[in-house]
Amino acid sequence: MSYATLSGRTAIVTGAASGMGEAIARLLAANGARVALLARRADRLGDLAAKIAADGGEALAVPVDVTDQASVDVATGTVHEVYGPADLVVNAAGVMLPNPVEDGRLDEWTRMIDTNVTGVLRIVRAFTSDLTAAAAAGRAADLVNISSIGAHLTFPNYAVYGATKAALTHLSTMLRSEFGPRDVRVTNIEPGLTGTELGRHMDNPVLSQELQGMFEAIGGLSADEIADVVGFVTSRPPHVNLRQVIVLPTRQA
Repeated sequence: MSYATLSGRTAIVTGAASGMGEAIARLLAANGARVALLARRADRLGDLAAKIAADGGEALAVPVDVTDQASVDVATGTVHEVYGPADLVVNAAGVMLPNPVEDGRLDEWTRMIDTNVTGVLRIVRAFTSDLTAAAAAGRAADLVNISSIGAHLTFPNYAVYGATKAALTHLSTMLRSEFGPRDVRVTNIEPGLTGTELGRHMDNPVLSQELQGMFEAIGGLSADEIADVVGFVTSRPPHVNLRQVIVLPTRQA
């Protein structure tokens, strides 16, 4: 689908090396936005930027680790130097590492919290002044957070992941109280089963098989379908904010 009003905008997309982040970046660029691609894997970002350019779009590969403040600072400076201020920020970086809480996997808990919550806050902090300035100038300004249906539904052994996504969902709600009065839209998107690389990060073979079984029984969404939702919500008239969008496969309860 074409979203003509995205043309000329400057977007930040974290997690752009794969999955939903990559799909979102491709869609925004295909609709005329300049897109800063933020993720850890520089090689994947370079390949994506080249593909976008070959398709007539404009993209900038910006390697960054959202769990590292110094890395975020450098990335922010690079974006501002090359593209100037942003008016559309999508937090799509995330990690899912399920295991029973009794396993005490502090390494996984720390990684999920640092990426899924604190990493989002670092990006919000970096680009808040850009978004508020764009809105003050009468232009559309969007902050989009990719949460998960795991913020609401109960999945055994996904407690910490679900907690991070519940935190992100509530953070998005609270940010609307700060940004909405300044005409910055905040949208929280909660996908259900979606085919991405998230499942490949898991080191528990039993849970990996369970997840695969859910996909086989229910069928999952594609990353492109989530990107289409992002394109839709960010292309509405500036006074229209779709604040919460839950997107599930039809068969997922």
